[in-house]
Amino acid sequence: MAETVSSWRSAFSIYTQPRVLGMIWLGFSAGLPFSLTSSTLSAWLADADVSLAVIGYFSLVGVAYSVKVLWAPVVDRLPLPLFCRWLGKRRGWIFGAQIGIALGLFGMGGLDVHQELAKMAWLAIWVAFCSATQDVAIDAYRIEIVAPEIQGAMAAMYVFGYRLSLLLAGAGVLYIAEYQSWSAAYQGMALTMSVGMVATLLAREPARLVDDRVERLEQSVEVALGVSGVRSLSASLLRWFSDAVVSPFVEFFQRNGKNGARILLLIAVYKMSDIAMGVMANPFYLELGFSKKDIADVTKVFGFFMTIVGTSIGGVLVVRFGIMRPLLFGAVIVAATNLLFAALALVQPDIMLLAGVISADNLSGGIASAAFIAYLSSLTNSAYTATQYALFSSLMTLPAKLIGGVSGDLVAQFGYAVFFMYSTVIGVPAIVLAIMLTRSASFGRRN
Repeated sequence: MAETVSSWRSAFSIYTQPRVLGMIWLGFSAGLPFSLTSSTLSAWLADADVSLAVIGYFSLVGVAYSVKVLWAPVVDRLPLPLFCRWLGKRRGWIFGAQIGIALGLFGMGGLDVHQELAKMAWLAIWVAFCSATQDVAIDAYRIEIVAPEIQGAMAAMYVFGYRLSLLLAGAGVLYIAEYQSWSAAYQGMALTMSVGMVATLLAREPARLVDDRVERLEQSVEVALGVSGVRSLSASLLRWFSDAVVSPFVEFFQRNGKNGARILLLIAVYKMSDIAMGVMANPFYLELGFSKKDIADVTKVFGFFMTIVGTSIGGVLVVRFGIMRPLLFGAVIVAATNLLFAALALVQPDIMLLAGVISADNLSGGIASAAFIAYLSSLTNSAYTATQYALFSSLMTLPAKLIGGVSGDLVAQFGYAVFFMYSTVIGVPAIVLAIMLTRSASFGRRN
């Protein structure tokens, strides 16, 4: 359990630490390629009169972010040649991925979309793969470089940098493309990756702690699989798979005991209320009669600042009160603010009322996100940081996205007010599980 501090002044001072501030630039580096391989790339293709069917296929590039858990064990266990010897394992992987992203973006900028569409697709896949790899390595670095109680603040600064880069890779690229060209825009973004590279070079490599308990665990798993001491190529490969892939799962359940299943269930449902509601948000605003400019001003620009304020508050709450209480508080307010959308659906539309609801929603979402990231970070073992966190981050979005898939049908059948009340109800399991795990943690400390 994270230690708490005794004063609000000490809690807020966490944002003056160089390692916390440094996360802004790593977050910037992580967010930049995301839009450039998704929405911004779609805009480029549409502007070049590429068919909608082909643009739809290009969206599959984003699958790399959903399946990064498959190669996270490689990032955990194997050094990247040259870079890891120079910078250490975590910074070496981050820096290598950043170079890959920059080269891929520069290459995309040099292509003729009409004549070299296949090359564009392959380079987009390459950039997405390197970007997902960078995400894995940055998450591992962030968790290992500071104590768990600081993870909320690290998350807040990461989100700030990430959102800044989304603005640059979205609106910024569109401006450059309008007044220069798409090629100049993408090659400019390739050069902008140098921001993250400099941040990586200036960062300090986390200390790698050797855990004797983990070594004994890996040996016992190898024995159970019958490959311990066996000398053959297949046995060596199976031993590596056992240590890198199987052992992280075994270690998690061994460490958390009967709470392991509850923790994974909480991870799966914590964001469900928020994500399910978000699917129908923009159609809801349009249905109310708000213009696209109103929606952009309130939800994108104003909402951006409210999210940053929310994550910053969440980071302070984690420092001040530990992880579990802010985690529970976040689950409650995220579910509760969905009721505000239900109320908005029943009254006369008003831009100030919309701004108030968006403020509450983004503040609560920011607080919950900071606490949740701190919680996920606290669950990892330093021997398997990248693998375990990649598993958690994949698990936290998949069920919510599946639930979000039926959102349109629910709105069509019952209307927006009922849908938003439904999105509140599906947040209740996260609240109940957070209460159970908070009580379990408190009982563990007393004993």
